[in-house]
Amino acid sequence: MEQAIVLVPEFENVVRKLEQQLTLRGQSKNTLNNYMQRIALFVVNFGMLPEHVDPEEINEYLAALARDPKSPSRSSFKHMVYGLRYDYRLLGMNKNAIALPSLKKDTKLPVILNQREFKGLFAAPTLLKQRIVLTLIYSAGLRGQEVINLKISDVDFERKTIHICSNKESTS
Repeated sequence: MEQAIVLVPEFENVVRKLEQQLTLRGQSKNTLNNYMQRIALFVVNFGMLPEHVDPEEINEYLAALARDPKSPSRSSFKHMVYGLRYDYRLLGMNKNAIALPSLKKDTKLPVILNQREFKGLFAAPTLLKQRIVLTLIYSAGLRGQEVINLKISDVDFERKTIHICSNKESTS
């Protein structure tokens, strides 16, 4: 990001505005960092802010990124598009934001374990704590962070329910 600020000093103002808006909207720090990094790469590549780049050049750049086998992951590509879209909307350039490609959501089928794999998975933990964590993740469908944040008071043993206080949507 520093390289982008040195190359295009006005980028520092963009960073500040994006940071302020994402914070006001309750977005996570990871989202903020991902958007900033992707927009910084864009600025370094073009030597100017996104709003000064011709939309056709942006499409060519994004197409080249999508085709390049050495390019970062699909997730990084999405953050580039979403970051640019957010920047355009922040500047009131909705027309440019709409012109960016819409991204198809990846749908993956869940991995289903056979009986041997299932038994092997649950036989692997040696400590009771590890078995409890694995059982909660698998049987209750909890995320790792949700299990880590779980307290005994969150479990209703009589009704056999678990109260999850925070989930993936309430990240900070």
